[in-house]
Amino acid sequence: MSDLTGGAVEEALADARRKYRNWGRWGPDDALGTLNYIDDAKRGAAAALARTGRAFSLAVELARTGPSSGHRGGNPVHTMLDSGVEAAAGTHGYPHGFGDVDDVVFMPLRSGTHWDGLAHVFDNALGWNGRRRAEVMTAAGDRVTGAERQAAGFVSRGVLLDVGRVVGGGSLPDGHAITEDQLRATIRAQGPSARVVRGDIVLVRTGQLARCRGIGDWAGFASGPAPGLSFASLAWLHGSEIAAVATDTFAVEVRPHEFDAPCVSPLHQIAIPNIGLFLGEMFDLEALAADCAADGVYEFLLIAAGLPIAGGVGLPVNPIAIK
Repeated sequence: MSDLTGGAVEEALADARRKYRNWGRWGPDDALGTLNYIDDAKRGAAAALARTGRAFSLAVELARTGPSSGHRGGNPVHTMLDSGVEAAAGTHGYPHGFGDVDDVVFMPLRSGTHWDGLAHVFDNALGWNGRRRAEVMTAAGDRVTGAERQAAGFVSRGVLLDVGRVVGGGSLPDGHAITEDQLRATIRAQGPSARVVRGDIVLVRTGQLARCRGIGDWAGFASGPAPGLSFASLAWLHGSEIAAVATDTFAVEVRPHEFDAPCVSPLHQIAIPNIGLFLGEMFDLEALAADCAADGVYEFLLIAAGLPIAGGVGLPVNPIAIK
C-alpha cells in the first residue's frame, strides 16, 4: 500500500469507511461498540475454557522505566505517601505498635497495558456512532462512551495468534505489516483451537515487546518503527466480528504506516470511530505464548476489564488469561 499518496489515501480511507462502518448497528445510544458481540452465552462458553487453572497476567510492569519512555505523558510515577518510618519510630501516634504504609501513582491512562477507548480517535471530527466530538468530550472526559461504561465488557474467549512465531520464526522485524493472509496462515498452523469466531478477543503476538525488554532498552518502542497490523487487515477485523484485538506493540498497527502521505494512524482512524473496535496495546504475551506452543491450545478464558474511570478515554488493565 506504500504507493498510495495524496488523494489516493483519501480514497482508501473513504472506501474503508464505506465498507466497515458500524454506525447505528446497536442503536443510537450505544457505548459498547464491538463488545456487543459478547453475550451471556459467549461468556459462559468462555468460562468453560478454564480447564487447567493455569493463569497468565498479560500486563507490563508499571514503572518509571517502562515501555512508554519518550512518549507524550511518559511512564507511571509511583510515590510513597507513608513509608512506615514514622510508625517504626513511634512518632505516628498509633497505639499497640500498629503501623501502615500508603502510596499513590500518577499515570497517563495509556502508559501501560490498556485498551483504547471509543473516544480516543475521531475521524473528520466524528467519533463512534457518528457523534460529533463536542457531543462526546468535555473537560471531565468522555461523557458518552467513557471507560466506566465498559466495566464488565472484556470477558470472553481469548485467542492467541502467534504471528511472530509462525510467520517470523520467533519475532517479526520492525516495519512488518501483518496481512489478512498471514493471520489466516497463523490460524491454520496453530490448529482448531486458534479458529476465530464472533465475539472473540484476539491477541496478536509479534515478539517486539520481548525483543526490546530482552536488550534492556525501550528507546524507540513508543515512537519508532514496529511490526503491526496492516491497514488492509481491516477487512478481516471487521468481517470476523471480533470484540477486540490487542498486540504486544505500542500502537497495534504497523509503523511506519503504509501510506506515502501525511497520515497519523490510519488503522486507528477506521477501527475505533467507524467499526467501534477496541484496540489493546502493550499486552505482554510471552508467557502465554510459550504455554500455548507447549500444549498446542491457543484458546482460553480472557478477563481483561479496564478500570472504570469515569470519562476515561484510556482503559488501564491487567488482563488475565486462564487455560
